[in-house]
Amino acid sequence: MGICNSTCVNSRNEGNPRQLGDGRLGTSSDRARAESRECGGVFQTATRVSQTRARLTELGLTLPLPPKALAAYSPAVIRGEWVYTAGQLPLQDGQLISSGLVGDEVSESEGAEAARIAALNGLAAISSVVSDLDAITIAKVVGYVACAPGFTGQPNVVNGASLLLAEVLGERGQHARSAVGVTALPLGAPVEIEIVARVDTNASRGIADSA
Repeated sequence: MGICNSTCVNSRNEGNPRQLGDGRLGTSSDRARAESRECGGVFQTATRVSQTRARLTELGLTLPLPPKALAAYSPAVIRGEWVYTAGQLPLQDGQLISSGLVGDEVSESEGAEAARIAALNGLAAISSVVSDLDAITIAKVVGYVACAPGFTGQPNVVNGASLLLAEVLGERGQHARSAVGVTALPLGAPVEIEIVARVDTNASRGIADSA
């Protein structure tokens, strides 16, 4: 009793994940967290808790709301199985956590913390177009560091982003990376992070990513 036989089909789970909702792959987090279906008069409920969300909680982190674009662009876009984020700044509650040049007003360790926050914002941007963060694998990170003349510690600064992604996603957070020194960044930010991720569309089907 209570076991649905294989002839019971839920057509919603058979749709193309690219056609679910407002451009997000997977099941929208605004929808029900568990899905009930009727089979022979018996209702079943199937829920899988997002491992990524659980890991964020374990680390004491909260995924922020997807960042708002500062101009005419999107925080993240999907092209095929790939997700590209716009450059993400170290913003918390709409404010930079630090500003200025690394190696001058901002220390290297403060720059690494800024990169960490920017990477968390990158995950939030990805979540605006992919509802199931368990379905993503990070492929590439590009970090821009606004730094003082002669500063050569850009890799150590951008490593703050790399460590955050590894802590949250494990092996799926391993990636190729570039760390680039620049003279200035938008709003006077010390760091800007871009992320490229691959989406496993099979894994993202019918899984509720709990907020």
